[in-house]
This record gives sequence, C-alpha cells and structure tokens, in this order.
Amino acid sequence: MRILPGLLSALFLASPAYSRCGGSFDGFVQDLKSEAAGRGHDTEAVDAFFQGVRQDAQVLKADRAQGVFQKPFIEFSRHLISQNRIDRGRAMASRHAAVFDRIEAEYGVSRGVLLAFWAFETDYGGYQGDFNTRNALVTLAHDCRRPELFRPQIFAAIELYERGGFDPQRTTGAWAGEIGMVQMLPRDILENGVDADGDGQVSLRTSAPDALVSGAKMLSGLGWQPGQPWLQEVKVPGQMDWSLSGPGRHRPVSEWQTMGVKARSGNLPGGNMPASLILPQGHEGPAFLAFPNFDVYFEWNQSFVYVLTAAYFATRLEGAAIYDAGNPQPGLSGPQMKQLQSLLQARGHDVGEIDGILGAGTRAAVQAEQARLSLAADAWPTVELLNRL
Repeated sequence: MRILPGLLSALFLASPAYSRCGGSFDGFVQDLKSEAAGRGHDTEAVDAFFQGVRQDAQVLKADRAQGVFQKPFIEFSRHLISQNRIDRGRAMASRHAAVFDRIEAEYGVSRGVLLAFWAFETDYGGYQGDFNTRNALVTLAHDCRRPELFRPQIFAAIELYERGGFDPQRTTGAWAGEIGMVQMLPRDILENGVDADGDGQVSLRTSAPDALVSGAKMLSGLGWQPGQPWLQEVKVPGQMDWSLSGPGRHRPVSEWQTMGVKARSGNLPGGNMPASLILPQGHEGPAFLAFPNFDVYFEWNQSFVYVLTAAYFATRLEGAAIYDAGNPQPGLSGPQMKQLQSLLQARGHDVGEIDGILGAGTRAAVQAEQARLSLAADAWPTVELLNRL
C-alpha cells in the first residue's frame, strides 16, 4: 500500500554509492556483489544470496500503477474502511489484548494505531504479498527512480540472510520489498525486530506478537510520543484564515480554539499542545486537528491521503464517530489535476512529479496560488482555481 516505502531507509541521504543505477542488470548485480564484499560480507554468502536473482517486470509495473492515491480523502477512506474491517480490528484487539497492553506500557503506542496499519498493509496478516523480496529490492535499486531508498535494503537483506532470518529464494512480501504483517523493510527488521513471543526468532510473517511489537518499536524510534493523541475531528467556523491550515503548520490548541475551532465530540487536548488544522477537501469538507504524533505517520508512508486515512481509522477503532463529510466543492479529475500541476510548475512551484496526485508539494502550491488570487486558501484545488490559472 505504501507509495514511497521505507521507514528508516527513507531517512537515508543519497550518496554516490546509492545513486548507481540502470545499465546492464548483470553488471549492476556484479557491482552490488563488489560493494557487499567491501562492506565485509562473506563472499560465499554474497554469491549464494544473489544466485538466480532476476529483474521483476511486475514490480516495476506495480511501482508505476498507483492510481488509487489520486482519490480524494472521502472516496479513499470509504474505499479502505469497511464495517468488516472495523469488526475484525476490534476482534483482533481483544484476541491480542495482552500484546497491546505490553505495547502501550512499553512504547506508548495506542492499539488503534497498530491495528490500522495491520489492516491496511496486509488485511490483518491475510495477504502479505507474493513477490520475491530479494528480486523486488534489486529491481527497484536498479531502476533509477529511487535507488537511494532501495539499495541500502539489499545489504540489510544480506545481513538478515547471514543471520538466518532471510531466504533469498523463498522470502516473499510486497512489491516494494516489505515483509510481514505490518510490512517492514529489511533494515527496519534489523533495527527494530523483536522476538515478542519468546520462540527465539523474529517472525514477522507468522507471529502477530512479533509483528506488532516490532512495529511499535519502530514507531517509537521514529519519534512517537508515548500516550499522546495523533488526530481528532473538529468543527470549523464559516470564516477564518484558511491559509493557516495544512500539515506541519502547528499552533497551540488554544489558538485554534480562539479562532473558533471546536471538537466535534469530547474535549480537545490541553491548550499548549501544538496542532495543525487538516482540511483534506477544503474548508467545506471534513476537518481534523493533527498533533505531533501525526507527523510520525509520514515516516511510514509519504502519501497524504493514506496517512490521514490510517490515522482516522485508528481513531475509529478506538470509538470515534464517522467523520462529518460536509459538502466540499467538487475536486479535479486525474487529467485536470495533471494540468493544474503543470500550470503550478510553470509558475515556479515545486510540485514534484506530474502524477495527478494531490501530494504535499501540490497542496502547498495550490494554497499559495489561492492566497494570491484571493480565494479561500484551504489547499483544495477546484475547477475555479484551474480556470483562474
């Protein structure tokens, strides 16, 4: 499900070693072998690891076919969240209550957060992917789109192989190289794998305790604040400075309250807690306050619509009501979104790839142009904005 997978690996900076890509696939593999030997890996183990490696065209196809992320939040969230997933999530919470109690005590990660990832990544472990993990990683490292993300994972997989925790011929997972119930990349497993069931092995594919506790440890390492909230639905006033909204634009909760932002149910956290106002489909659609833990989600996945849906689903699993969808203005079609991105890019905005996805760069550019044109600067692109541009 991840659009830019990589947890800890996503934090790696590109280096000349990681930027080598393309060219002959066989030559690329020989280059990997040389680098692995240079890193101190046993040459016989390296040869065995790469024996039979092949380029997987289906991995490249999957990497380029992620149209689901073009859907707006309301449609995307309704696509992923069903009553069946909610019921199963609550059943899993009951079945593994002792594990979640341990996680909350040791790492401070609420059970709903991990249940949501478990549901979205593998449908509670039911489908973990059948791509050969080694082939997927080598294929994506050879491809020149994001070699800095995937090349380090190959050497981590070699280390797992040397430790007996990876079979290059049989280990399978998602197309982007993630393994197990909550989909962790090899380096993440090295850094955060936990033998939670005490059987002497870290088994993320077959052991729910291992997978869940490992995921919690990873989130903790990424900066999760124990016992803190991550997202809460709110009601917004009819008029306010919408340019203040957006992920990462933190203000104390008390300031948002002064501007007329209210909890839809219950109470908001203490007045000094920083929060950002999230309006996924503009000021006439759903509204949320996102707290610092929400930012940690972007280390798991860089898709805004996926992150918000996962964070919201976590609140649903812990008893929150279905969000108020409001009455947002119609959004843009895929071709219209690409046209908008091209126009924004021509005006000097960095929107990244022209892909029709309303990502962080496109949202920031939309908001800037809305403010310039005296439109409601809520980062939701409309036909009116497209026409004005």
